Amino acid sequence: MKVLITGMRGTVGTALQHYLASQGVDCVAWDRQQASWQDFEGMLAYLQRIQPTMLFHLASDSQPTGVANEGWRVTVDWTRDLAYLAYELGIRFLFTSSVMVFTDQAKGYFTVNSQPDAAEGYGYEKWVGEQEALRVNPEAVIARLGWQIGQAGNNNMVDFCNRQMEREGRILASQRWYPACSFLEDTVEALFRLAQQGRGLYLVDSNAGWTFYQIVEALNQALGADWVVQPSNDFIYDQRMVDPRVRMPWLDVRLPGLSPLR
Repeated sequence: MKVLITGMRGTVGTALQHYLASQGVDCVAWDRQQASWQDFEGMLAYLQRIQPTMLFHLASDSQPTGVANEGWRVTVDWTRDLAYLAYELGIRFLFTSSVMVFTDQAKGYFTVNSQPDAAEGYGYEKWVGEQEALRVNPEAVIARLGWQIGQAGNNNMVDFCNRQMEREGRILASQRWYPACSFLEDTVEALFRLAQQGRGLYLVDSNAGWTFYQIVEALNQALGADWVVQPSNDFIYDQRMVDPRVRMPWLDVRLPGLSPLR
């Protein structure tokens, strides 16, 4: 099996590559020098040359190159083109979207039937990218992700907490915010499973009902981080995504310090 990954140097992409390699899967990073996302025919030739079994589209415009409307063109146009080409060539296709398709004003928790309300920016672009992928590729898999948890140094929840401590000497953590989140290891296992067996929209989230304050306290204990965690009620939001089909392990599997849910 050969897997092609856009955005393989990102947080999720790096973890996915490591996991797939441990499973004996041949991973190839999409090379934008060989196939620009702006060159449809070039992408077709590139895919025909690589001949992947699966294509994971994880890339974003996190490192802008100055192209006009780059966020839209990477997240929507490139997603549509890759989904179409994958369908025509018989390649399994998975696009990672985000819980950010819902704004802070949306009423959670969210299911696959919840209507996204983002009207601009990153969340809106992801939502349109989802729709475009499914429009041109009825076999496409859309995986909405929440905040990732992993080792420090790859732009996840742990890094956020470390930065807060460095800047403010404390982490102010809401007791009324239930974030969509999961450990990177569990996320990438789910993505591989969905890419093989899935079709349509899935929600990838491990938070069964813990607050941000509880999660940060448990992380503090698990990492021996000596963070100063202060509870607050300044942000009230149930951001959880519920999708039993994905079979995500709950957070307390990796964070035994979490209090049991009633």
